[in-house]
Amino acid sequence: MSIGKTEPVHDAAAVQGRAVLVLGLTQIVGGLGMGAMLAVGALLALELSGSDTWSGMATTMITLGAAVFALPLASLAARSGRRPGLTAGWALGALGGTVVLAAAVLDTFALFLAGMVLVGAGTATNLQARHAAADLASDRTRARDLSIVVWATTVGAVLGPNLVGPLAPFARALGLPDLLGPVVATTVGFGAGAVLTFALLRPDPLRLATHGRAADTPAAGKPTVAGALRVVAASPGALLAVVGIVATHTVMVAVMTMTPVHMSQHGSALTVIGLTISLHIAGMYALAPIVGWLTDRLGRVPMLLAGQTVLVAAAAVSGTAGHDETWVTAGLVLLGLGWSFGLVSGTALLAESLAAEVRPRVQGISDLLMNLGGAAGGGLSGFVLAQTGFAGLNLFAALFTLPVFALAVRFLIARRGWDGSDPNTA
Repeated sequence: MSIGKTEPVHDAAAVQGRAVLVLGLTQIVGGLGMGAMLAVGALLALELSGSDTWSGMATTMITLGAAVFALPLASLAARSGRRPGLTAGWALGALGGTVVLAAAVLDTFALFLAGMVLVGAGTATNLQARHAAADLASDRTRARDLSIVVWATTVGAVLGPNLVGPLAPFARALGLPDLLGPVVATTVGFGAGAVLTFALLRPDPLRLATHGRAADTPAAGKPTVAGALRVVAASPGALLAVVGIVATHTVMVAVMTMTPVHMSQHGSALTVIGLTISLHIAGMYALAPIVGWLTDRLGRVPMLLAGQTVLVAAAAVSGTAGHDETWVTAGLVLLGLGWSFGLVSGTALLAESLAAEVRPRVQGISDLLMNLGGAAGGGLSGFVLAQTGFAGLNLFAALFTLPVFALAVRFLIARRGWDGSDPNTA
């Protein structure tokens, strides 16, 4: 197949294999940066603001930043390819880590929040990498390929939170507080992600998938946010996928954000908190290839529903754990596993429910809504924790699964023709 007038012929399967490998490498180093910041973000916010309620703003700002940058990065990818979009996202995340370091040194909470918004660009890039893994994948292996890229985050993301203790002497050697060691790791990890993407993600999988032309051709209609939402609303599969992804992420962020604060308030050591977050992140990523394999074989909707069920179970375990560190950790592991089920199955369902021409932009809209939901959940989590305790927070989070169950029933009824309609059955 000839790509345009001047570009060489490429074997799509070979390019797909290389893209998955390169994306996996960037997820390892980028995941390290993400995991390190997740472990200390709320604690830094607590130290700089002096308020439990404001401590939730750390993860909220990261999630809000991921929402802010989701659509611009997706638009850049639609115009120029995945390589420029992902490179820019990792670079902005590295800049955010630098700003957070400066804010901590200057003891400026407002600057810290601004830095965390930029760190959110790294999170947005981490999430958008899974879409890049699906650009050239077949329907038969799409969930598997994107799940491999999700899984690759495990190495860095699990290691990152455990750097809190080991990097303390390094931070002191630089004249920094102990908690800033992981922030240095965040900056370096995101920066390495940018370099690897720029140097190795060639040829660009999205440009090859669209035959070398930008996805935002006149045929694509350059969809606005409202236009993309209309595309989603017109497809039962896409609507279920987007709501499922948003709900899954909102539940996860709301509970995960306040877990370090809850544990710290009850005397847990930093090393125990770091281990808990590491195991939570392992639940998110470590079993992703198995989740992808099951999604390809059992179906997108059954796995999405399984994910919501696991999230409800996670809230039940964490919410009844009290001060028991073991049960809090078990609940966080289940929370991560439910997120993996929901993200992999929802992403595959979304890709298969959309025409290729509008896919990059609508995927960006999906990530935007996903992170806005997470930002809302994280932002409210501190207030809910202060008012109702950790049990109340878990109950609050579990309620977000209800729309997914309702839409799934509607989708399955429509797919079987029980309501007399002829739906998109992707």
